[in-house]
Amino acid sequence: MIDPLLKIMDQLRDPEMGCDWDKVQTFETIAPYTIEEAYEVADAIKRGDLDALKDELGDLLLQVVFHSKIASDGGHFSFENVVAGICEKMERRHPHIFGEDKNSPGWEALKADERANSGATSALDGVAVALPALLRAQKIQKRAARVGFDWPDIGPVKAKLLEELHEVESAETQEQIHEEIGDLLFSTVNLARHYGVDSEQALADATRKFTTRFQNVEKKAKDPLETMPLDEMETLWQSVKSEE
Repeated sequence: MIDPLLKIMDQLRDPEMGCDWDKVQTFETIAPYTIEEAYEVADAIKRGDLDALKDELGDLLLQVVFHSKIASDGGHFSFENVVAGICEKMERRHPHIFGEDKNSPGWEALKADERANSGATSALDGVAVALPALLRAQKIQKRAARVGFDWPDIGPVKAKLLEELHEVESAETQEQIHEEIGDLLFSTVNLARHYGVDSEQALADATRKFTTRFQNVEKKAKDPLETMPLDEMETLWQSVKSEE
């Protein structure tokens, strides 16, 4: 079933008869669309919209085919190589299913083995730089924790968070504030990790909650918010919260 899509991409990228836009795309110009499509898949799942999920998965698959075609045009690898690579990886990571091992050594052990064989020199190698900042911070911290670089309990984690907040308050220049806010956020991610909370999801949920409450405040307000005193908006906010 994948062949028709591969043929469509071949036509779109045809040097002479292809689409003017598709012909000039590169890995770099397509990457933002790839990320966007992945988020739209996640959004459809979150909304429980299976029709939308079907469409968004198709859009995401197109991105894989597009990148593979760009690579093929450059003589690097083909879509078939991509499929073969992921098949080999999944079989390697499930030796208890596809091999002779009775028990799996564990996902993280297998991935650590892969990193070692790839020539990685740091426990942090392989964490994608392009990940959302909170998610990357969380992954970096987990990697460090696996080799023992972590607080033994949550007490010092809370103390570190308060320390970083104090350093924000003590910062004098915009550059210092920028740096200390970053440290504060990183420490907040660490606190969430110690509580077993996914920082990315927690912030997404908090943002969604704020959005819903704010929009309900707008509905309740008799006047435009920009014309209302802050104390009146706060009263509406508390009213909205009490009705939840």
